[in-house]
Amino acid sequence: MKKTPYTDVAAFILRVGMGALMIPHGIAKIDRFNGLTDVEFADPVGVGPLITLVFALFAELLCATLLIVGFKTRLASVPLIATMAIAAFVVHGNDAWQKKELAVVYLVGYLAVFALGSGKYSLDQMK
Repeated sequence: MKKTPYTDVAAFILRVGMGALMIPHGIAKIDRFNGLTDVEFADPVGVGPLITLVFALFAELLCATLLIVGFKTRLASVPLIATMAIAAFVVHGNDAWQKKELAVVYLVGYLAVFALGSGKYSLDQMK
């Protein structure tokens, strides 16, 4: 793929947008933290509901923030990819498309961020 002047702008828009859109999901989980742990947050990978919830919060808050500023962008996108893949195909695996659609949209976006990298307008590229 030939890099154009707009490639870095596209990477910036995608990275910041995908990060900013995920943060409210993490904030909502913090607001409901005690309730989520009381009702057994989903544990699709068998590490326990609390650890799964903490991993989701790590991805949705810290990793999303790292995307916004463009620091360790590819590495930060991996937990987000994992979280959205688990949400789409494990948690909502047997649900109707409408239940899993948002997680799939986020998954596609985070895969694109991983493929594009941080771009020129990021902390990763500061020298």
